[in-house]
Amino acid sequence: QVQLVESGGGLVQAGGSLNISCEASRAIVTFKRMLWYWQAPGKQRELVAGITSGAVTTYADSVKGRFTISRDNAKNTLYLQMNNLKPEDTAVYYCVFVTYSGSDYWGQGTQVTVSS
Repeated sequence: QVQLVESGGGLVQAGGSLNISCEASRAIVTFKRMLWYWQAPGKQRELVAGITSGAVTTYADSVKGRFTISRDNAKNTLYLQMNNLKPEDTAVYYCVFVTYSGSDYWGQGTQVTVSS
């Protein structure tokens, strides 16, 4: 079993930045992929960014050039650096860790609110 604890969300003005993080209770090198999803009010969860064990990154078109996913293996932590935030980025952000056997673990979510 894995516990994921997210932090770093909050309220920011449009154009501002936030760095959210997700700390795992075990070594993150044991995971195949690590992802960030968001869920805006009244909408389904959507994939925002992902990083593989080989450090290959992917991004939703809406955040390319503004968001950066990264990880710190020594701290067992996944990050999402968000720059030039827009009101439409307002959502609850979830980290998801996927194992090589196909199991996935979700964080509790952290609220990001961008005011115009």
